[in-house]
Amino acid sequence: MPLSYPLKKLRSFGTLKGRLLLGLLATLLILISVLLGLAWQVGKTMVFEANITHLRYEARLLADEVTQQVDLRFQSLQRLSEILGYSDDPEWLSYELRHNDTLMAWFDGIVVIDRDGHVVADWPSVVGRAGLDVSDTEFFKMVRGTRQPYMSEPFIGRASNMSIVMVSVPRLNEKGEFIGMIGGMLSLDAGGLFNRLAKVRLGEQGYAGVATSSGTVLYHPDSSLINTDVMSTIVNPLLDLALDGWEGSGVGRLFSGQMGLQSYTQIWPANWVIGLYLPAEQAQLPLSGFIYKLAWIWLLLAILVMPLLWWILARILAPLNHLETQIGEVGLGQRQHISLATSMQELQQVAFTFNRVENERQTLVEHLHERQAFLDTVLSAAPQGMFVADFDGAITYMNPALLDMLGISSDWTMRALLARIHADDRNGARDMWQYSLGNGSDFVRQLRFTRLDEEVLWLDIHARVVLLTQGGHSLGLVGVVKDITERREQEALQRWEAEHDPLTGLLNRRGFERRLEEAFADFKKTSTPSALLMFDLDHFKPINDEGGHSLGDEMLRRIAQVIAWEVRRSDHVARQGGDEFGVLLPSCTLTQAQRIAESLRQVGSEVSVSHLNKEYRVTLSIGVTSFNDSDTRIDEALSRADAASYEAKGKGRNSVVIKPTSEQNAPTLFK
Repeated sequence: MPLSYPLKKLRSFGTLKGRLLLGLLATLLILISVLLGLAWQVGKTMVFEANITHLRYEARLLADEVTQQVDLRFQSLQRLSEILGYSDDPEWLSYELRHNDTLMAWFDGIVVIDRDGHVVADWPSVVGRAGLDVSDTEFFKMVRGTRQPYMSEPFIGRASNMSIVMVSVPRLNEKGEFIGMIGGMLSLDAGGLFNRLAKVRLGEQGYAGVATSSGTVLYHPDSSLINTDVMSTIVNPLLDLALDGWEGSGVGRLFSGQMGLQSYTQIWPANWVIGLYLPAEQAQLPLSGFIYKLAWIWLLLAILVMPLLWWILARILAPLNHLETQIGEVGLGQRQHISLATSMQELQQVAFTFNRVENERQTLVEHLHERQAFLDTVLSAAPQGMFVADFDGAITYMNPALLDMLGISSDWTMRALLARIHADDRNGARDMWQYSLGNGSDFVRQLRFTRLDEEVLWLDIHARVVLLTQGGHSLGLVGVVKDITERREQEALQRWEAEHDPLTGLLNRRGFERRLEEAFADFKKTSTPSALLMFDLDHFKPINDEGGHSLGDEMLRRIAQVIAWEVRRSDHVARQGGDEFGVLLPSCTLTQAQRIAESLRQVGSEVSVSHLNKEYRVTLSIGVTSFNDSDTRIDEALSRADAASYEAKGKGRNSVVIKPTSEQNAPTLFK
């Protein structure tokens, strides 16, 4: 058989006919499963009831038989007691026991015990038994106290070392006084009394057992359990009831842990309980076999019905094949409408709906072509950069203005465009683009784009979803791109001028205080130390007075230049106004700030300007401080540094004064 044949059969189940067939078969299998489940539940109930009835009947028969056996043994011992009379002579008693040898068919041994609890005679004789004191035993005390026949609890014989029970009757004189007892011993190991139980057959795993009402096992198929305590009554409540005198049947857990059917009957003369046990699994075995065979029969019938169902479905679904053929012809343009000759109203409705939708589609396609042509004309003529993207994120159109702006060709992909976006702007632009594609919101972003000639442009991009009809059909995203490079440069220049001194190029007071605020915030947050230097120029006024403001401006520019060269790149130098300067030293201790201030004082004294053959110089009076934990604003640090600068000027100028953060500490003068 070619490999393609089974593949074709598998494909047939992907058709509507195949799926309907599978659906019918699945329904049939579910129905069969439900019926089998119901049959199982009903059958299980019936099987349990039948087996419970059988166990109850069998347990009653066994109990009657064991009760009869016990009664016969009591009667035989009573007759022996009458024969023995009131004699206590051991020899005569032994002689009589030997001459009543027929009793050995009922017992494994017979003993005669006097009123004091001593064995005076036994048969058959066992070494060590004669003269044995049994006055402390349970059976002797019970017979002496009640003077009634009694079946003892199982015990281990001292002389025989066997598991036995004692069938006892009292010996009474003519006045009814207790003069001793006669006991017949029954070996639990030999099992003479329970031979009938050993022959009980309840299937392969069912069995019978006997226990005393006190809970000691007398008989069990597993001989290792004889003379042991019964299983926990908590596990098997029915057994607990039976030990209390209840007779009946039910379902509970067996000694093996399985669930099983149980029936209990009392043996009242011996105060014993007979129990019959049948595992539930075994009781259900015939029913399981029947259900298993029934399931196979029904499954075979379902398989045989498949060809018939296939043929019936093929006849029913033949019009669908005609419908499929005509829809294909419409798609190929070979026909304009569908026309089905069928009486099935559902297919006629499908054909009518398809024809209506096809007419609407043709109309929509014509409108789309018109709108597309109009949009192409508008986009091509627009002076601004414009683009169109689909909802997969791909650019489908870029107008000539955009291509010229970016310096690229029309075949560039979205990946290539992303690669030319500045690295600092790329991830944010990509995330915003994906978000806009996902929820249809506008894409608004300003970013830097690097042309192939390495010119960096600032672009403002705004894209939104464009709906083509009132029905909500959309073309995708249409975006407008503006070149805002010149505007961004102008804004950057304005921001720079707002914070810088036009004469020296240093920070002005506004820019300096903003950086002080940032450093002070870092100090409060992370305890990062920062130092502050404030100084003005000594002997600067003569330069302005004698050389004019132009000479003074030149001196200010030269001082600003050398100060900026001398400090670290991370430091901030500012001209506060006039000849006042400030230096912020981030991440700098007072000790480091002292060395930097000394270098500034040194280089500042070396700067000079000339006018009319006269050379002018200035010196720096520098005040140094740092941020303090008690500071609540930067004005406090500025005041300390400014006070230190005035103190340096008052002590002779051209010096550095360290103003500690605590007002109680005296300032330090360096010159």
